[in-house]
Amino acid sequence: MKMIINDIERAFLFKNGVYQKMLMSGKHRVWSVLGETAVKVAAEGRLDFPGMNLPVLRKDSEFEKHVTVVEVPDERLAVHFVDGHIADVLKPGTYAFWDIFKKNSFTIIDVSDPESAGKLPLLYMAYMPQNCITKIDVTDGETGLLFYNGVFQRTLSAGQYFFWNFNTRVTSQIVDTRIQQLDITGQEVLTADKVSLRINFVCSFRVTDPVSVITKLKDYKSQLYVITQLILREFVGKYRFDDLLRQKDNIGGFVLEKLKEREKDFYVIFSDAGVKDIVLPGEIRDIMNTVLVAEKSAQASVITRREETAATKSLLDTAKLMDENATLFKLKELEYLERICDKVGGISVDGGGGILKALRELVSAH
Repeated sequence: MKMIINDIERAFLFKNGVYQKMLMSGKHRVWSVLGETAVKVAAEGRLDFPGMNLPVLRKDSEFEKHVTVVEVPDERLAVHFVDGHIADVLKPGTYAFWDIFKKNSFTIIDVSDPESAGKLPLLYMAYMPQNCITKIDVTDGETGLLFYNGVFQRTLSAGQYFFWNFNTRVTSQIVDTRIQQLDITGQEVLTADKVSLRINFVCSFRVTDPVSVITKLKDYKSQLYVITQLILREFVGKYRFDDLLRQKDNIGGFVLEKLKEREKDFYVIFSDAGVKDIVLPGEIRDIMNTVLVAEKSAQASVITRREETAATKSLLDTAKLMDENATLFKLKELEYLERICDKVGGISVDGGGGILKALRELVSAH
């Protein structure tokens, strides 16, 4: 049987199932009657074909000249370069690559120490198996906490970090050390006289000890929420509804003072607190609206009576002056006559001139 092997191919010759040699490119004869068989493979990239027994193939000096074999031990990775460029990363095992048309080289990396990943060129990380590496990003205003197998190791400042996750489980927690806002929304609270109110409250805090707040407290934000609720209930429960409305500006100061007493317990600093709004029940709100309308109506009535009194007093003073001064009285009459004439658009004279005569007499009299 004739076999033609192309330039980018090689063939492995077997006789009765036993490997004989590697066939180079060109024309070859394979004698099937003698029990010979040949398997052609691509002579580029990684050598991998069914039934390959690498130790047997490596006994062939011709084969050994055309391939590069790399052994990657346990707790190691191999960065694979083809013609000086990164191609991929190899996990522990044995690999063979054709070295005919392209040059293969390898860099062995120790992954037993999680910290050693941060010493490698950043370019390598894009090719690393995702299950072998842990990436941690810490931004400005945050502190990262590093854990090996659940045990705290150290804090991480702002930056990007890589750790091997091979035999060690690497995890992290990010703590925001900037000023944060805690919202208590729709908190149902009873006053001393059993009126149910919904209060929206807000306070500001900043974490001062990121390590303790994570390693000594479980879900510190939930605990801060609960303690703020309890202090808010303590204040509201001391006052009747009417008194509470008068004291609403003091709620924030009371809660803030109580929270500051607990700062060391929660490893935070509280900087501000206050009531956003108080939501009244429907029936209480209707009553308050009725009271408000009544108060405003009463105020309007007082103002109206005050103005009427002032106007009456002014008229009385004017009347006294006119009574004492006949000339002032005549001037006042002429003033009102002028006002009447300004309002008249036209005058119709009838009835024999009686109206005109009366006006003449009125004017001549003055």
